[in-house]
Amino acid sequence: MSSCLLGAIADDLTGATDLCNTLVREGMRTVQTTGIPPAGFSVPDTDAIVVALKSRTIPAAAAIDQSLAALAWLQSGGARRIFFKYCSTFDSTDAGNIGPVADALLDRLGGDLAIACPAFPETGRSVFQGHLFVGDMLLSDSPMRDHPLTPMRDPSLVRVLQRQTRHKVGMAAYADVEPGAAALAARLEALRKSGTRHVIVDAVSDAHLRSIGEACADLALVTGGSGVARGLPAAYRKRGLLAAHADAAALPRSQGLAAVLAGSCSAATLRQIASFAAGHPALQLKPTALAAGDAAVEEAIAWARARIAQGPVLVYASAAPDEVAAAQRSLGRERAAELVERALARVATALVDSGVGKLVVAGGETSGAVVNALDVKALRIGPQIDPGVPWTTSVGGRPLALALKSGNFGAEDFFAKALRQAP
Repeated sequence: MSSCLLGAIADDLTGATDLCNTLVREGMRTVQTTGIPPAGFSVPDTDAIVVALKSRTIPAAAAIDQSLAALAWLQSGGARRIFFKYCSTFDSTDAGNIGPVADALLDRLGGDLAIACPAFPETGRSVFQGHLFVGDMLLSDSPMRDHPLTPMRDPSLVRVLQRQTRHKVGMAAYADVEPGAAALAARLEALRKSGTRHVIVDAVSDAHLRSIGEACADLALVTGGSGVARGLPAAYRKRGLLAAHADAAALPRSQGLAAVLAGSCSAATLRQIASFAAGHPALQLKPTALAAGDAAVEEAIAWARARIAQGPVLVYASAAPDEVAAAQRSLGRERAAELVERALARVATALVDSGVGKLVVAGGETSGAVVNALDVKALRIGPQIDPGVPWTTSVGGRPLALALKSGNFGAEDFFAKALRQAP
């Protein structure tokens, strides 16, 4: 493993890619790994490495173990700054995992204060007076209130995080952030002296994110969404820790056919499916059919193979909330999700074996299943398609171009736009 400046731990795959995208846009060469790579795997020379875990909704104890193992691996490669990445909608139940993992990382790093800021104004996520907004709606009024795994019904991040940790949670409000980095640093120091360990930081603009980066660049641990990392590269350069790289987003040319796979049931992904399906072949997989055996997957593979040479196809298991709820009642929440992930992973493998070299995948869990099935150990991060979503290419093994999209991200025409911009 090559030495890097920034080591990051993300609680899901597309969240990791989102963070990588932010760093690359700020001129930081970045590689993403799928979990901890096996011994002997060669990571390219880079400024930042982001380890993608699947720890968002697993038991807190398991999430802690995985995160500490990732931390140890990053530190063994010389990482001098550590970032814990979670979703810009702060997805987490009262049982964890944001608070428990942040506490464990702080303990291991010997730190006494960390910020928590999921704000990403470019994608409509902002924090004001400690409350998280999605566009102009409080988090609790957004579609996230009905998320099947992590329903978010309290917009106060101070309250949400306080329920996950025994330590004191405080806030650096708009009035502390708006004046700039020096004022925020002073507020953080005052909170540290008062015994506060976690600080929710307001941010409603890109300027706020850059001030936060400058104020927090020397903390043992920074936690948040990808937006709060926007100010870190400039702060590192100011400290003489990072060189500028004009070609940070450069990727090799990709080859092969193209396909789109979607498992997310977010409102954004459902709109994207409708837009793409209006002009391209599209096939929906239903969990109840998948539960009946392998026939539905085999039929989907045959359907896609018969059409893929003529242009991109879409295979999706996404569905409206009432359909999702019905499938979960019939099959159980975990089994329904597992059936979808396994099916789309099998479809991905079959399509790559049939000549697909460019894949767009919607949904964090789906992306993780696809990447694991394709045995992709690491990704080089390239140019942005839409805020939070870049093109990537696989490192080692068979060459693949992958666009891995968090369910909530991307414009309505994202799938078509991604394929037009494929490397």
